[in-house]
Amino acid sequence: MTGYSASDVARMLDLSPGQVRSWARAGFIQPRRGVRGEYRFTFQDLVLLRAAKGLVAARIPGRKIRLALKRLRDQLPSGRALTELTIAADGDRIVVRDGRTLFHPESGQTVFDFEVGVLAEKVAPLARRAAKEAFDSPAQFTAEDWFELGLELEASDLEKAREAYYRALAVDPASADAHVNLGRLMHEARQAGAAEAHYRLALASRPGDPTALFNLAVALEDMNRRDEAIDVYAEAIRSDPEYADAYFNIARLYEQRGDSAKAIQHLNTYRRLTRR
Repeated sequence: MTGYSASDVARMLDLSPGQVRSWARAGFIQPRRGVRGEYRFTFQDLVLLRAAKGLVAARIPGRKIRLALKRLRDQLPSGRALTELTIAADGDRIVVRDGRTLFHPESGQTVFDFEVGVLAEKVAPLARRAAKEAFDSPAQFTAEDWFELGLELEASDLEKAREAYYRALAVDPASADAHVNLGRLMHEARQAGAAEAHYRLALASRPGDPTALFNLAVALEDMNRRDEAIDVYAEAIRSDPEYADAYFNIARLYEQRGDSAKAIQHLNTYRRLTRR
């Protein structure tokens, strides 16, 4: 079974297991259940719980914490590693930065500020232990199990994460999520052509997937196929009209093309979406 137990999470976040389970029951996060009904937490759950800890310490009411964490869950970028992020809170509202984009900027007094990469370092030993158990007993894992393990391993061991995604595809060659994440890891390793192939396979399995389209467009950009990239960004926007990063990137390409009107139009939409 993938994921972390309440006791694992408590040790990593300096909480009691009772607090972790209580916050899960309160709806701060929505962890999965194990075979005996126990909570199993993902790395994203840990990010949300770390944010919850800061908000609770700042004496933010529970209703506002649930709302803030829901917004944070919606803000976490798909198709990119969470370890790139820095998360802070101004009052009872949360800001997410990934080095390029600021999601929902706020003003006020910061009550906490943490890098997800630092949290990933605490998770690494448990992720490696889970990986060893999985690779020693591969027959027990479904494609979804391998995919979830790949997500956990991205925080600590990219080579093992890639292997987990390959194993997911061995079980289910049509796993769009595994293709997207494997493509992203290849892209980050400067293998844009291989990444393109996986993004297209993801789209063959799940047509119109905005994350696959966005990542494909970025890969096309990196291979200097800018006209194709514009078309794919436009398709991503049609699929998800609130995909802010797609507006930003297509605006930049239109500017490079010399089409100032379209560049300004898309940049204005990006600003509107990120200033909500």
